[in-house]
Parts: sequence; C-alpha cells; structure tokens
Amino acid sequence: MKPHSLKYTLIFAMLGVILLLGGGIWLKAGHSPAAWTAAAPKEAKSPAVIPRQQPVQSTYPEEAMSPPETEALSQRVVEYHMDVQLLPDTGTLTASETLTWTHPGKKPVQELYFHLYPNAFASADTTFMKESGGKLRGDSMPAGGYGSITLTDLRTSEGVSLMQRTQYVQPDDGNVHDRTLLKVHLPQPVNGGESVTVRLKFEVKLPKIFARMGTADRFVMAGQWFPKLSVYEPAGRRGLKEEGWNLHQYHGTSEFYSDFGIYNVTISVPPGYIVAATGFPVKDARLAQGRKIYQFYADDVHDFAWAASPDFVVAEKAFSAPEVPGVRIKLYLDPLHKNLQERYFQAAEAALTAFSKWYGPYPYSTLSIVVPPESGNGAGGMEYPTLITAFGAAEASPGTSLERTIIHEIGHQYFYGMLASNEFEEAWLDESFTSYAEDRLMEQEYGVAASLPLQSSLVSSSQPLNLETWKYSGDDAYTRNVYIRGKLVLKDIERITGAKNMDAILSAYARKYRFKHPSTADFQKIVEKVTKQSWQTYFDRYVYAGGAPDFAVDDIRLSASEAGGSEAPGYKAVVDVSNKGTLYSDVPVKFTFSDGYTVQQYWNGEGKSTSFELAYKAPLVSAEIDPMHSVLLESRHLNNFRMAGLEERTLSRWTLSATTLLETLLGTLGW
Repeated sequence: MKPHSLKYTLIFAMLGVILLLGGGIWLKAGHSPAAWTAAAPKEAKSPAVIPRQQPVQSTYPEEAMSPPETEALSQRVVEYHMDVQLLPDTGTLTASETLTWTHPGKKPVQELYFHLYPNAFASADTTFMKESGGKLRGDSMPAGGYGSITLTDLRTSEGVSLMQRTQYVQPDDGNVHDRTLLKVHLPQPVNGGESVTVRLKFEVKLPKIFARMGTADRFVMAGQWFPKLSVYEPAGRRGLKEEGWNLHQYHGTSEFYSDFGIYNVTISVPPGYIVAATGFPVKDARLAQGRKIYQFYADDVHDFAWAASPDFVVAEKAFSAPEVPGVRIKLYLDPLHKNLQERYFQAAEAALTAFSKWYGPYPYSTLSIVVPPESGNGAGGMEYPTLITAFGAAEASPGTSLERTIIHEIGHQYFYGMLASNEFEEAWLDESFTSYAEDRLMEQEYGVAASLPLQSSLVSSSQPLNLETWKYSGDDAYTRNVYIRGKLVLKDIERITGAKNMDAILSAYARKYRFKHPSTADFQKIVEKVTKQSWQTYFDRYVYAGGAPDFAVDDIRLSASEAGGSEAPGYKAVVDVSNKGTLYSDVPVKFTFSDGYTVQQYWNGEGKSTSFELAYKAPLVSAEIDPMHSVLLESRHLNNFRMAGLEERTLSRWTLSATTLLETLLGTLGW
C-alpha cells in the first residue's frame, strides 16, 4: 500500500519535483477452457458427526465448476467458491461462499477462524476506528459512513448449522466491541492433510470509502469484503517451532496475511456496471434476469478483490517481455483520466519488465489497474493479487505521482502478492522492499531520484522493523519506520555490500521464497549466503532493534606554533567526536581549513568517542561528520557540524567559504 496522508502527499509530491490475450497465449499458458479439469484439494471431509439434518433450501456456489489445469505454484491451502450480488441502491452485497481448507499442519484442529474485515467500520468503538481515529492516509470516515458484515448462515457440507458454534475473539486487545475475528468450533477435528468444507451466507453493508473499501457515488471497491480464513502456520514457517493459527484483529495500521489458494467468483451487478477483479474472466459477461453476470477465476493468489462502476473507461493491451511471457494489462479509468491511458500502460510495462527481471517472472496472465474517481480516493493506492488501484483522479494532468503510484503498487505484486509475508507482524518485508524497488525504477525510468537524507530526517523515532504494526508508538511511527527506515536499511546494506551484491541478495530472496511466506530471518539468511559472512550484529542493531547512529562533533581545540627560522607559522587542532546512538563503522569526517583546503578521514566507529589530531599551515575552521549524508540510518544531522573558535580576522576571511559550505549542505538535503 502507498502511504497517503496529507502530510505524505506533500512530502512525496515534493520528492518528485526537486483475459483477454490472443487464443495462442491462453493455450500456451495452460488456460484452454476445453482442457480444464479439477485441480482442487482432495475431497473435502465433513466435520459433522451428529445425525444429518433435513437439507436447508438455500443456494451456495457450486464446487463442481472445474478450474483450469495448471501447475500449482503454491500449496493452495484454501479454495473459495463465491457468488456475490451488488445492490448499489442500498450499498450492500449479498453473497454465499463455499470454502474448502486443507490442513497444512500435523496436529488435529477443531476450530476455524475467519477474518470479518468489514466489521472494522461498524462503529467508532472497533479496534480499527479507535486506533486510526477514523482517519487513514489523509481520508476520514464520512459522517454516517459506517459499514459491517453479517454472517447469516454457516453450515457443514452436509447442511449441519454451525451458527451456534461461533464466537467473536479479540486476541490482541480484548476489545469486546471489535468483531473482526470469528472463531468457529467444528463438531469433529480435522487432522493434518485432511480437508474440511463449510458453506456460508453473508451480507455486507458497504461503508463510505475511506479505508480501502466501500462506495463513493457510483464507484464500488470490494476489498477484504468476504469471510476470509485466517492462516494456520505449520512448524518451520517463519521459524516457528510450534504450529498454530496466526490470529490478529484488524488494526488501524495493519494490512493482511492469508494463505494461497483458488478463487472462483461470480459477481452480479446492474446491467450498466463494469467489473474489474482479481484473476481473469472465465467467460464473457452475460445478462440474466435484468442483471449482468461476471465470473472470475484465479489460482495461486491469497486474496480476491473487485471494483465496479458504470463510469469506467476501459482499455486493454497485450504485453510481453523476456521475463513476462504474456499478460493482458487492463485499465479501468475514471473518465477524467481517459486520455492518460498511454501513461498508465507505459508505467505498468516498465514495472513488469524491471521487477520480473530483478525478482522473478510475473506468473499471472492479467494485471488490472483501477483508477477511482476523486471521491473514491480512499480506495486508491492499494494492492491486491493481479489488481491494483491508482490514486483517485483529481487532476487531468497529474505529475509523476501517477507513475510512482503505479510502479509502487505493481511492486507489491512481488513482495506482497508472491512472497506473501505476514503483514500483521513484519510489514516491512512488503512495504520497505516495495519502496526500495519503486525508488530504483523511478530513477532508472524517469530520472526522478529520491532525496534519501531528507527522508531519513523524517524518522524521528527509530523502532524495530519486525514489530506488530499496532505496537509502533508516536506520531506516524509506523509509516516512518515501515516505509522509510526499512527502505533506508536496505539502501544501507547496498552501501556496505555494493550494488551488484544487493541485486543478487534481492533476486535470490524473491525467487527462493516465492509463494512461501518468508520472515525477516529468511531474508537475513540470504544476505549472509550471498556475502558469505555473518550479519547477526547488524540485524540485531538495525532490524530487530531500532538502532540509529547519532554522530556529533563535540569540541575543537586549536593551538598555534610560532614561526621558527624559515618555517611559517603552524596550527594544530584536536577534534573530539562521538556517537550518541548505535555503533556504526567507517564514518567519514571532513576537516576544512581557513585557506580552503579540505581533508577527509575515517572513524572506525569503535567505542562511543574518539579524537582526531591535525596539523596544518592554516587554522582549522570546521569539522563535519558524514558530510555527504551517506550514512542513511542517522536521522539527526544538526550536531554533525561544528565550527572552530577563530580570531575575528580569520573568521571574516572564511565567511564566503562557510556560506558555500552551507549551501552545499542544504543542496544535499534538497528535494
């Protein structure tokens, strides 16, 4: 997700200034409808052990629909079959869902846990609303804009009701008003390797858009809209010693974590509406009983999102590159941006080309880009598997923020979409890595370089990168650490190892852990493997802790020697420097003398302080630690520079040089 508060809109804006392919592609990709056969988990085992009741007369999605025969890229732990109907006049969704879960662990499990994300917007008392204050990325909850999800039926595959076996749980904060996590007690345990199928019916009252989902005028964004199964982690994943459910509520700063699987979704909308969705359409949209029916299929993804509007201006383009075998890029533009489609295509093509080369091939056949209207901006700048949203269309001729957002969100297809780390607990593995990739490509493709020293100065509270997102403390601490400091840590690793080694590190990491939910420790292993040395101390200081150096020039002591014989007068200086923060080695220190001569030495960083002794024919006038601000993990620079106490005549001679030095310093910090 792209951070988007008013503050960050200004910051990042300033940083910028100062399926349908040809039939042959589908056949090569193994998507021929004529060859579709079942690729689902083994036959689901019902948990019911009580006598079968009279079947309930209700309609659930059909499981018999055969998905395409494709090579499984992921474990495919879950399979969703969903039918959903949009009723725009009431702002509601009515839906049914058939879910099959295959137990990936070994211990018997008798509970399932579902994320009910729309309940985050049910009242001002939910955990999300209390933590966010009803604000997210510069948007506020509109008056009367609350929404929720109501589970109306829950049964086993035999029709046995489980409704009385449900309980809302709040493992993170105990907030009884929060109903974003639901426990379901099964009649019979599910053993490792077995599958269980449950059937659900639910209704969603869509909120007014302010946090990724909802309605705005005639635009609908259905993100995190359905009961989604929590992740059951087997031992060994992310270094876990014991298997179990990973359970968290929906927090004001948290995003998501889900298992890979298969989605088969039918979407019914009014006849004038156009739908964009995860995956690809199984068939052309059809009209039935005064409704327009879409059907989408996706595999090896961990979420399913869709958007709908009668106002979309649609454009499509087939694209391929050396690491992109064939993808159909689909644009669903707000009318204000109907003339900007070429810019969207160019940014998407650049991102797919570069990221597939750097981090592994894009494995899906479609990529959809949704541009919300300005009133739906709260749904903008967000990533879902094979579908991203740009920021709401507010200007007919936006600056490069258009390209930056597209590049950022497509970057998420790799670190969020394919690696699928736990964003509740290690959000930096997505956001920091995506921001790093975004900066690199923006400079390569558009010549827009980020002012990293200035960004580092925004990290006023340096905190560990693997904190659970709601545990960051202080104003904007989550955003500044997860988006900025984490990216700067990656840039610092690049500085230490060299650009080629960093490329090798990120390529190896992204390819090795594709579809495997890696952890920070997994990334550390890759760094150590590529560099052939231990990085434990570095990670302990700057990743697992909120380490940051804080250099200071503490004192400059001058002395002069009288001229003797033919010798000119000489000057000596002793400069005391210290590091008031976390230890950091190989720190440059620049010394400037009154005649304009400069010399740079290095401090090995051992210990908290040291002194430099210098002798020269002219007096020392200043000392500065890290003059080029190459140590990006330091956020406080004001005490890095110190002028020596000089006689008035010497000081006046040096005024012009000092002015030049100050201008140079400010230039390094410019946008």
